[in-house]
Amino acid sequence: MRTDSSPGNLPAREHLPAGAAGAPVLDVVIPVYNEEKDLQPCVLRLHEHLKRTFPYAFRITIADNASTDTTPQVASRLEAEIAEVSNFRLEQKGRGRALRTVWSASDAPILAYMDVDLSTDLNALLPLVAPLISGHSDLAIGSRLARSSRVVRGPKREFISRSYNLILRGSLQARFSDAQCGFKAIRRDVAQVLLPMVEDTGWFFDTEMLVIAERAGLRIHEVPVDWVDDPDSTVHIVKTATEDLKGVWRVGKALATGSLPLDRITRPFGDDPRDREIQDVPKGLARQLVGFCVVGGLSTLFYLLLYSVFRQFGGSQVANALALLVSAVANTAANRRLTFGVRGGGSAVKHQAQGLVVFGIGLALTSGSLAALNAASSDPAHSTELAVLVAANLAATVLRFLLFRAWVFPERRESTVVASHQPAPAPSSPTHSTQYPTRQLHYAPLPQRPTAPQYSYDTQIRAGEAADQTWRDATVQLQPVRPSDNTPGDPR
Repeated sequence: MRTDSSPGNLPAREHLPAGAAGAPVLDVVIPVYNEEKDLQPCVLRLHEHLKRTFPYAFRITIADNASTDTTPQVASRLEAEIAEVSNFRLEQKGRGRALRTVWSASDAPILAYMDVDLSTDLNALLPLVAPLISGHSDLAIGSRLARSSRVVRGPKREFISRSYNLILRGSLQARFSDAQCGFKAIRRDVAQVLLPMVEDTGWFFDTEMLVIAERAGLRIHEVPVDWVDDPDSTVHIVKTATEDLKGVWRVGKALATGSLPLDRITRPFGDDPRDREIQDVPKGLARQLVGFCVVGGLSTLFYLLLYSVFRQFGGSQVANALALLVSAVANTAANRRLTFGVRGGGSAVKHQAQGLVVFGIGLALTSGSLAALNAASSDPAHSTELAVLVAANLAATVLRFLLFRAWVFPERRESTVVASHQPAPAPSSPTHSTQYPTRQLHYAPLPQRPTAPQYSYDTQIRAGEAADQTWRDATVQLQPVRPSDNTPGDPR
């Protein structure tokens, strides 16, 4: 159940339709600054690889970040010699600025970028963009830290990379494994809404884009890559690390205060299968009770641990208040996501504020219990205190669930969403304008072997030849035919 009522500005993900001839499906951007030596070998190698392996039309865009050497001349020469290469000149430095500018102006439905040193093996390019073409994912990143990745680099860069990603996990709760690998792709419809929310224009651009996308509930696909470190890299590690840490603080502050409008990039309700009413899948009160009990049990253990620690430094009332406050914040966050299925950062601050009100009620119950215990015994044993607190917490837990369900995370009332999938019309041939007669042939063979797979053939054949003696393309669609439930000998 999702309580966020915002419909979102993104459409439901769908497989990209076949485009007209010559229209690029993929636009690979190569940001460069003073790369007169490496630019031409990079572009020639990438172009040869795409020509040989990529099944769609493509474009390679050189994004020149105000180079002061002969890089602009090399880029112009490549643009003139290769039809699939274009050149874009920027008068200001910044990788993030270059990517935002070129991606915002591109007409290709899939946008990607890679570093000019081609440290990442190009065999990962098709696996990178395939989930975006199919509509499975919104963004895709190459990961040098995946288990099946094969990476060659020095211990210094390895330590910095892993430390940086640990910082992201601890501070921004990032779940993606590699933020700074120069090998990423994004769907253009996502980029049009997401890029205006990204402020950084330098190396932190990647991280900020991924964190915002992940917090909004978009799907990020990770591809293990083979990666060889470039010993001649011009990246200034200390300066880049300092700017990245500043970016982490800025984005973390924006997420904590709720100033990022994450609802702008949410998918419509019903696009996520968890939004749907599915038969025989536990949902509603029973599922919420199970989730709440699990979270509550873990929260109680966490609370008792905190109470025992705080009790060493203060009285029982102070220890109880601090332990309950910390565990209440964690409990609200866990129940928000796991029990009541609220995704994204919308209304997170409001939910925590309401959770603190529920915390106040729990504090009154447990503090009142401790006060009654202290009135009955001047020096109660620690085990007795814990037993009283457990009983009081059980009563507070029941009340907390009722308040969470009825007030903090009320059930969303809306009509059932029924998804309708219309098959896309078969694209006409883009190379000829002459129309030829169409003949439909249908074959439905009788089942001779009940256990063998059976198919009905819907074959569309275009008769006739073009003026240049080339045959028209034929489209063959194979659709499985399931035996009727009443068919004798049905193996099911």
